[in-house]
Amino acid sequence: MHTDSLTIGGRTLTSRFFIGTGLFPNPYVQKEAIKASGAEVLTFAIRRINLASTEDDSILQHLEGENYVYLPNTSGARNADEAVRIARLARASGLSDWIKVEISVNERTLLPDPIETLKATEQLVKEGFTVLPYTSDDPVICKRLEEAGAAAVMPGAAPIGTGLGILNPYNLGLIVEEAGVPIIVDAGLGSASDVAQAMELGVSGVLMNTPVAKAKDPVRMARAMSLAIEAGRLSYLAGRIGKKRYASASSGLDAFKLK
Repeated sequence: MHTDSLTIGGRTLTSRFFIGTGLFPNPYVQKEAIKASGAEVLTFAIRRINLASTEDDSILQHLEGENYVYLPNTSGARNADEAVRIARLARASGLSDWIKVEISVNERTLLPDPIETLKATEQLVKEGFTVLPYTSDDPVICKRLEEAGAAAVMPGAAPIGTGLGILNPYNLGLIVEEAGVPIIVDAGLGSASDVAQAMELGVSGVLMNTPVAKAKDPVRMARAMSLAIEAGRLSYLAGRIGKKRYASASSGLDAFKLK
């Protein structure tokens, strides 16, 4: 696995686990879970960060001294203009030039707005951001986001925080098949088996927060998800056997049947 790296926006990562920093019961558990995950990329809502004094921020100060890639997100934005404005504030504060575009207009489903997401992605790419948009599992919009210059595209498996798992594996498979950039599954996963399934479909990585932070043992769950990512990736690279309608003996006994 050491040679199987992931490159996004010119940065090479050894971990395919992107983890959110919210919802943990306390900072100690948060830090230990992040450590157990092996994640290099951390995401957080910019609206939860004190941009006027990031060094004193209650979230970021617990991560001080660690070599993480920060992926601030525009959660709370309701249109492209708001998302672009939030991204500019994050970069101006010195946080990161990576940005996760997240635009939702329906408070019940929190499903992404694909049209506004595309508009924001186009604008932020022009401004030199490394853009990772969160979007729906629609192969067409995922391709459009790639064409707009997204460094990676992040379709959801199911609505945020539901833990429903992959609702449409067929679409995710198509997205991966057509993609020329990394595909990161973002939102809706709930268990290690969900994660392994996503990786076996050929996605490049997984972003999650709630399934780890809200687990009974977040640190142990973070480790479980990390192992599932590795197992699913190895399985994908190894190539599974084809599905068949009828059985075939693995011992090759047919050759020894009595004449």
